[in-house]
Amino acid sequence: MVNMPPSSSQSSIDQDKTAHREVRYEYTNNLVPILTQLGSSLLLSTYQAGKLVVAGVHEGELQLSFHNFERAMGVAVGRNQIAVGGKDWIYFLKNAPDLAARVGTANTHDACFLIRGAHYTSEISVHELVWGQEQLVVTNTRFSCLCSLDNNYSFVPQWQPSFVNELAPEDRCHLNGVALANGQPKYATVLGQTNTAGGWRPNKATDGCVLDIPTGNIVTQGLSMPHSPRVGKEHLWVLNSGRGEVTRVTLSSGQQEKVLELPGYPRGLALAGQLAFVGLSKVRETSTFGNLPICERFDALKCGMAIVDLKAGKQVGLLEFQSGVDEIFDVQLLPGIRNPFFSGPYAVKDGSSPIWMVPAPKK
Repeated sequence: MVNMPPSSSQSSIDQDKTAHREVRYEYTNNLVPILTQLGSSLLLSTYQAGKLVVAGVHEGELQLSFHNFERAMGVAVGRNQIAVGGKDWIYFLKNAPDLAARVGTANTHDACFLIRGAHYTSEISVHELVWGQEQLVVTNTRFSCLCSLDNNYSFVPQWQPSFVNELAPEDRCHLNGVALANGQPKYATVLGQTNTAGGWRPNKATDGCVLDIPTGNIVTQGLSMPHSPRVGKEHLWVLNSGRGEVTRVTLSSGQQEKVLELPGYPRGLALAGQLAFVGLSKVRETSTFGNLPICERFDALKCGMAIVDLKAGKQVGLLEFQSGVDEIFDVQLLPGIRNPFFSGPYAVKDGSSPIWMVPAPKK
């Protein structure tokens, strides 16, 4: 039993009239102070509900908003820009800070992210995205590769695991996560070292591993559906999702250490010092999630986001979606932004008016 602060409950009506739903959520009372102290806000993607959830703070109150992105998956946060991976498209939003005080409820926002473009990929099963030093790096799960984007192509392959011998739309190893080191792709997670269509599925509970991208070598293996590799100061952090665990990996030896077990299928990880924000999902009884160790706790699993003290190895806070949302894919921090305003590709469905931005008239 996790001893956590008291909690507050709220509900929100999803404004998408084509898929009307009530979202009920509860959060521990330390969520707002933690975000306030960090001077940050949070983004959570949920592909099942097709939303990007924005969690900010204004005048000591949690501000939660929901924005339509069909099958929202990976989210990459760059300097004044954000990329969101979806079903067929990767969307790009840019910050227009001069508008922040005038949008939504006046004088409540400190950033204004407006949709500014999209790249059509078709269904490549986009998973994690990261902004590298040179370009956006896309985890292209269907084609088992990391890729970049070019306006002349659906995507441009950049790297594949050494055991995958060709580019094919077959999800051969379920490449799903990527971590940067010094601005370059350094580590990737796969669910199996397999080279056949869906070959990772039979042994998904035991054959996951982390790969070193420059060398192709195995950093650590024997994981259960690993996701969300992240580079810390001294270790690599990875979510051992099939077991519901946060795992610390010693890079010199590949040794794994379980930090703690969480009350959901963990996927999506954002680090802030010794704190980690971890996405939690309920799991479905499907071929993807069946026969995993975490399924032994099926009825007790939650959806939301756990706040973890990595140094103490314990959960210290929780945002839980009690209805309306069942799965989280990615979690990202917006450092230095306390309460952003978002206008995505379906602003009217989100319950907002479109925002047009044009150059100032020439004198």
